[in-house]
Parts: sequence; structure tokens; C-alpha cells
Amino acid sequence: MKIAILSRAPRAYSTQRLKAAALDRGHEVKVLNTLRFAIDLSSDDPDLQYRGRRLSEYDAIIPRIGNSITYYGTAVVRQFEQMDVYTPNTANGIANSRDKLRANQIMSRHGIAMPATAFVRNRADVIPAIERVGGAPVVIKLLEGTQGIGVILAPEIKVAEAIVETLQSARQNVLIQRFVKESRGRDIRALVVGDRVVAAMRRSAKGDEFRSNVHRGGSVERVELDAEYERTAVRAAQIMGLKVAGVDMLESDEGPLVMEVNSSPGLEGIETATKLDVAGAIVDYIANQVAFPQIDVRERLSVSTGYGVAELVVHGDADLVGKKLADSGLRERDITVLTLHRGPQVIPNPKGSYILESEDRLLCWGKLEEMRSMIPERPKRRPRVKKLPKHPLPHDD
Repeated sequence: MKIAILSRAPRAYSTQRLKAAALDRGHEVKVLNTLRFAIDLSSDDPDLQYRGRRLSEYDAIIPRIGNSITYYGTAVVRQFEQMDVYTPNTANGIANSRDKLRANQIMSRHGIAMPATAFVRNRADVIPAIERVGGAPVVIKLLEGTQGIGVILAPEIKVAEAIVETLQSARQNVLIQRFVKESRGRDIRALVVGDRVVAAMRRSAKGDEFRSNVHRGGSVERVELDAEYERTAVRAAQIMGLKVAGVDMLESDEGPLVMEVNSSPGLEGIETATKLDVAGAIVDYIANQVAFPQIDVRERLSVSTGYGVAELVVHGDADLVGKKLADSGLRERDITVLTLHRGPQVIPNPKGSYILESEDRLLCWGKLEEMRSMIPERPKRRPRVKKLPKHPLPHDD
């Protein structure tokens, strides 16, 4: 498999670990600077230029899109998607998670438990919003903040009002969020890969600091999640449209409360705390999704855990070629074909009499695991997450 890691920081721990894990498994891998791509829209087929030359073919990408280049980075990822290159995190998923307000709106709509949150623009609405989320103390968050930057704890309503007004006068959009006292400066980071949590750690703030981010001096320890926390983390990532995500949760009296879903989670803290090969688990998952010789399942939308809308691509050597849709076995697996795409032709609600042809694309609804089970070479058991190698980073060339 040929993999491209989209990163502007080739020496960063996460980038090096992903590269090392891919090389250890026999894959070809390159780190490509996201900003050196040029999106080519001049030809009939979508294409990309890299450093002025046409990009060679890749099987998959691992996007590590920094907050400062979200717009251009997601445009590059979207172009790879148009070129049918697999990515565990789609452009829409990255954009959803990067905008804190949008992320909270999506999770709220789908019943993901979160700290009470409000977003206002008018000065007269600030105090009512603070009271609606539970009153002071209250947490104020910049929509664009990362690594704990732009997160402020306001101890009193008047202080909170002044902070919000000051930030808004500087044209900064902010969220007002309930302060979960019982979390005591601690939170859970769950690393979700596919439909499971492969590693989890508890982060604890240093001293009187209420932000537990490692970048702010917080400490970490390995933790085993119970079923409720794991289910919440996986569902939050899936609702956001991400297959690789760091889900941050507070331990409240009401159970897990999701604070944030990170589309480019750092690996150093969680690998150090858990001693698990998280980078390897990510690469293994991607390889499992790419290495489908006859039928390709490309997930388009996760509606609930395990169910969603996916596109099945029927390749030339698949057993389905030449069969009627009614004889394909899809209905027996409770998979509903919504549309059949054949070249430029789109056939909604196709009849069972349609005979499947090579390169047909079937947009289906059903259990994603059932769709994937049709793939001949898919492993029967999910691989265990391996221990972190003794020397996790590659030696300098």
C-alpha cells in the first residue's frame, strides 16, 4: 500500500510515528507538505500537483491538518476524495470537528451528552446565556482555540460578561459553557479508530490550572474505559464523520460529557501513557479499508453506531458482475440499494431485474459491518493493538 501523510511538521512525533508504523508493516509512505499541493481543476478528471509536478498515485492518505490551514487543508483532502483515494477522515469530518460551534450543534442534534453550552452575539444576551448554562463560574472558549489556548474560567458573572464583551470587541467568536466542578481539572482522552477505542488516558491539570492539556503541563495516566464512555466516544467520532479521532470527555456526575472531537489527535501523550502502538492501529485500520480486491466499501454517512450510508463499488473480477440485483444477496443481508450509479447514469430505487456490471456504484443503507463482510479478504478478527515498540521513532537518515 502506498500512503501519503499530509503534514507540515515532518519531525513531529505523531508524523514520525505514523511513518515508522507504516514502514514497519511494509508499506510505502511519504510525508507531503499540505501547502505544497496545487489543486488541478483544468482536466476532465480531478487531479493534484505537488511541488509543480503531477502527483503520483496513492492508495490512502492520513491527513494531519493544522488548525491554521483548515480551509486549504480540507480542500486538498476533498480533492483526494474526488480522486477516490481513501482517507479515514473526510474533508467534511475535519471541518465539522474544527469549528467548535458546528461540532456542538451536530452533537446536540444527535443526543451526545455535552456540558451545557450557549453562543450569543448581542451584549444583552450574555448574562441570560450564562444563567442558562448554570451560572458562574463559567468556561469561555474561543471557537478557533487549540491545545487549551483561548479557554478561560470566569469565576463571576460580571467577570464573564467583561471577558465575552472584550473578546467580541476584538471580533472573536466565543462559546459560553458550564463549568463541570466535579471533574476537578481532569478529563479523558479516548483515541477512536474505526468503531472502537484503541487507547485511553486520563489527563490531570497541574496545580490550580483547570485545563488538563499536556501542552499546559498536565500529567497523563492510562485508563480502562467502561462501556458507556467507550460507546460515547465512538458515537461522537462517527457522528462527526471521523474514523480516527481523539475524543475528550469530562467525568461528570451524569456520566461522560463530550468536550471536543479532535480530527488530528497527538499520539505522543497517549502512546507514552498507555505503551500501546496507536500509530500502528491507525495504519492497520487504513490497510484493512484499502485492501479490498473485489468490492470496495466507501462509507458516506454514519447515522448511528454500526449503521449508515455507504457506496459499494463493484470491480471487474467481483462475483456480483453479471448477476441480477435481486440475486446479489444484498436484500438477504438487510442492505437496501438507494441508487445505482453507472457511468453518468443515476438510477434511483433500482429494480431487482437490473444486471450488475463492472464499476457499478451502489449507494446503500444498512449495517456497515454487513457490507464489509462481503469483502473476500477481510480479516475475521480485528487485530489487537500492539505494544509500543522499544524504539518507536525512526533513526535519522
